[in-house]
Amino acid sequence: MIKTYARLALLVLVFSSSLFASPIIKDELLKPKAKEKIIVMADELKQKTGISAYTITTNDALPRGTSMVEYAKKFEVNLNKPYIIFIFAPHNQRIGIIPSSPELSNLYNEADVKDAAIDVVRDEYDGNSIEDKYNIAVVQAFSELAEEVAKSKGIQLTTTIPNETQWIVNFLRVFIYAGAIAVFWIFIGRPILRRKKSE
Repeated sequence: MIKTYARLALLVLVFSSSLFASPIIKDELLKPKAKEKIIVMADELKQKTGISAYTITTNDALPRGTSMVEYAKKFEVNLNKPYIIFIFAPHNQRIGIIPSSPELSNLYNEADVKDAAIDVVRDEYDGNSIEDKYNIAVVQAFSELAEEVAKSKGIQLTTTIPNETQWIVNFLRVFIYAGAIAVFWIFIGRPILRRKKSE
């Protein structure tokens, strides 16, 4: 009888450890393939840097003004420090990145990580359903976060995915800026220069 209780206690302990070790704290959106990819990337990041990366994908109401830091603290007891949490709350169109200490925020560019998700969701011509967009957005942003944290420590990850969307967006930005400069030159700059030469 005692052996049975001991085995049961050990089983509960192992189950609890594996549950709390999961990088997916809360999930109301992700498909199995997205979860698998996140788990693989988080595992590699943890092994190579000692930093735990977690995700929360939720439909909870998190309106503007609600503290995402306070929201994340509800789950803190089960997390391994040092950690960084990526929160995706599409219901209120909010994305948050919560590090366990201020120093960790120096390991990544918050705007780039958020843009990795936002660019996917805003793409109107990719043909994906909104559910698929959310899954791709979370995986892409989580990958960007893991990649940046690893790079800041001089480490190369093998399980992250290239952010092709960001590359395309950056290319378009350069194209738009170049076009704006050309238009400015044709309609404003060149006429002013000609006027000065003729004086």
